[in-house]
Amino acid sequence: MKKIGKEELNIENGLKKEWLITNGLGGYASSTIIGCNTRKYHGLLIAPFVAPGRRRVILSKLDESLEIEGKKYNLYTNIANHYISNGYTYQESFEKDYIPIFTYNVEGIEVKKLICMEYGKNTVCILYRIKNKDKKAKLTLAPVMNNRDFHQMNTNHIFSVKQKVNKQKVVLILDNQSENPIYLNASEGNYIEHNSDMFNNMYYLEEEKRGFYPEENLVVPGRYEIEIGENEEKEISFVCSLEDNIEELDVKKVINDEIIRIRKLIISSGLYDLKLEEKYDAKYKEFIQEYIIAADNFIVFRPNFRLHTIIAGYPWFLDWARDSLISFEGLLLIPKRYEIAKEVILTLIRDIKYGLVPNRIFRI
Repeated sequence: MKKIGKEELNIENGLKKEWLITNGLGGYASSTIIGCNTRKYHGLLIAPFVAPGRRRVILSKLDESLEIEGKKYNLYTNIANHYISNGYTYQESFEKDYIPIFTYNVEGIEVKKLICMEYGKNTVCILYRIKNKDKKAKLTLAPVMNNRDFHQMNTNHIFSVKQKVNKQKVVLILDNQSENPIYLNASEGNYIEHNSDMFNNMYYLEEEKRGFYPEENLVVPGRYEIEIGENEEKEISFVCSLEDNIEELDVKKVINDEIIRIRKLIISSGLYDLKLEEKYDAKYKEFIQEYIIAADNFIVFRPNFRLHTIIAGYPWFLDWARDSLISFEGLLLIPKRYEIAKEVILTLIRDIKYGLVPNRIFRI
């Protein structure tokens, strides 16, 4: 995907273009190129509780702000009660090669935000790279949380929030769902608990277009505050997960591992040799990379069956036999993912055996 510059990051264009990354389990992160959620299906961590199904919206957003000499600048963009916050006006660019990257500039301070899911885990990692100028600054990270089926809405909902804080790590229980704790962690900074901090009536433009009620409530359990010194360059990471021990995660390694994983898929496809990249046209290389990434998004693992399957589409659908067979060649055979192709067939045979798919699906 080409880099989208500031001139294209106006509110009209920014609300129309969306991005998506996945975790190989049916979970995903998705939003618009200005970070404003326009669907109830948008969020930074949509996690399947029984992979690839029972998806729930966990982390809706992570709203950032910079404070420079006592003046606060919000980098986020939200819509609520006919009001649009103006964080997009500080955004310099959006790009998605392997992962989405947002770049902001406020009073000469550059903030890069990289978002990546840990493959095979219900974990989202966000890395901030900050280049400060000659003024002290403070970065605030405010997780905007939810905990609902991704098809539903928490309209007029009041959240019950319990949290246990140990330095930068937070164990969060929403709506008394103690069997499903949510873990938050930042690499540094002070975590400040909030009390009954609701984000009321978040508005989803695309849901209204689809004929659904477009507003719901979310909750902000607290915020991280990170000091940034004069002329300092700093990397700060944030993790939200359904997995414990996230304080041990190396976010830079998670990002690097995901890039390496995708590049290995490109190599194994035989569609072009990364060692001879100069021999290929730039447009061809870009097409193959986008093709491999897009195909990989639809291939997910079912831990209960220990087999791979094919998702019919994001954000709505799960694995359907008809769609699996229609897309089988393009997703698995052309990229030479033959072992997974065998597993998908075994999954379909299993579903037929247990009456989940009619036999006629295989008739030509």
